[in-house]
Amino acid sequence: MKFHLITLFEDACDAYLSASIVGRARKEKKISVSYQTPRDFVDNKWGKVDERPYGGGPGMVMTALPVVKAVEKALKLGHRMSNHKKKVVVWFRPGAKQFTNKDADALAKYSDVVLVCGRYEGIDERARKILKTLVAGSPAQRVRVKEFAVGEAVYTGGEVPALAIVDAVTRRLPGVLGKDASVEERRIASSAVYTRPETILYKKKNYKVPAVLKTGHHAKIDTWRKGK
Repeated sequence: MKFHLITLFEDACDAYLSASIVGRARKEKKISVSYQTPRDFVDNKWGKVDERPYGGGPGMVMTALPVVKAVEKALKLGHRMSNHKKKVVVWFRPGAKQFTNKDADALAKYSDVVLVCGRYEGIDERARKILKTLVAGSPAQRVRVKEFAVGEAVYTGGEVPALAIVDAVTRRLPGVLGKDASVEERRIASSAVYTRPETILYKKKNYKVPAVLKTGHHAKIDTWRKGK
C-alpha cells in the first residue's frame, strides 16, 4: 500500500512515519510513503506557494495549481493502471465528516492514498474543484476523492490529520500488528488497562489491579471491559 503526502514539510512528517509500528511497516515494505511538495510546481523563482486572499482577510492562502500538479504527479494520472488498483485523494476540510475507524477500514482497501496537507489559511478552493473534475473525467483510473475532518480542533496544517490517518490505516493492514486481535477496536477493549506489578505503593497508598482481571474467567473479564 502506498501513501503519498502532499506537504511543504516532509521532514516533520517523516520523523513520525519512520518510528515505531509505522516505521517498521515501511522497513518491512508493507507500506511505502512518498512526498510531493507544491514548491516543485510553482512558476516563480522564489518557490512561492501562497498569495493574499481575495476579498480580504488575515493570512495567506496556498495557490491552487501547485497543489493540483503535485496530486497529479502522485496519482500518475494518464498512466496505464491495472484494473484492480484503486486510488483515493483525501482532502481535509473543517466541517467535513469526522474520520472514524470505519473510514480507516475503507481506506485500507485502496492501493494508493493521497493526503493533501494544507497550510496557512487553507488552499484555494479551485484546487479541490479541479481535482474532482479530473477524477470524474477519468473513470478508468478508479480514483475517488474523500473529505474528512480529524477531530474538532483547528491545526496549523494538514500534516497532523494526515499522520493520524496513515497510522490508523497502517495498523489495519495484514501482518503489521502481528495478530488481527491487536487492533483494539476489533475486540472487546476498555479504556482502562493494567500490567505488572499487581500492587503499586505510592505515598503510603496501595493501587491494585482489579480482582476480576486476575481470575482468568474470560466471560467475566469481557463483561467488566464492556462496562468501562
